[in-house]
Amino acid sequence: MLDFSLVVDYLPFMIEATWVTLKISILSTAVGLVLGLVIALLKISTISVFVHIANFYLWIIRGTPMLVQLFLIYYGLPQIGIELTPMAAAVVALGINSAAYIAEIYRGGIMSISKGQIEAAESLGMGYLLRMRKIILPQALRVSVPSLGNQAIMMLKDSSLASLVTVSELLMVSQRYAASNYAFIEFYVVAAAFYLLLTTVFTFILNRVEKRMSVGEV
Repeated sequence: MLDFSLVVDYLPFMIEATWVTLKISILSTAVGLVLGLVIALLKISTISVFVHIANFYLWIIRGTPMLVQLFLIYYGLPQIGIELTPMAAAVVALGINSAAYIAEIYRGGIMSISKGQIEAAESLGMGYLLRMRKIILPQALRVSVPSLGNQAIMMLKDSSLASLVTVSELLMVSQRYAASNYAFIEFYVVAAAFYLLLTTVFTFILNRVEKRMSVGEV
């Protein structure tokens, strides 16, 4: 018989682990947003070397499992003298992986801007950086918000991979207490409830942001 009262004593630890999960998700998304923008700008560049660099990055990252990338960073880098904490390794791996997908989202948003606007900005004497900052990126970001939101929610769920490099996030803590109490259903159901709560909050916030940006557009 299921006994969820077993979980009550461990709730403070699970809440603390949920905070760790949230930190991994936010930091990884931030890394992905910044790196993804750089890759997107390289991809749409007119300089072929930059385009090749972006294509190589996308090919490698999208063509290999995230778990392999995480293990390479956490277990592989120390062999060449670069040692990261489990938390840092998880954030870097998840951020690098998400950047490949975020770059394509940015690129789609940038390509959706009409050439007429770009030509008009050029005729006003705006340089590349000014055009990007004042005309192109604000509109591209607005178009990209729904897809970026989905990517952020995916990141939240993918953060459970951090448990495989010993980060005490929600899944790892739940596994630990489930095994010690032989109450797998109880602890995993509660862990799923925490994940569901986080994704619901994320979705609500993103919907508000999207709505506000749509209002601003009008």
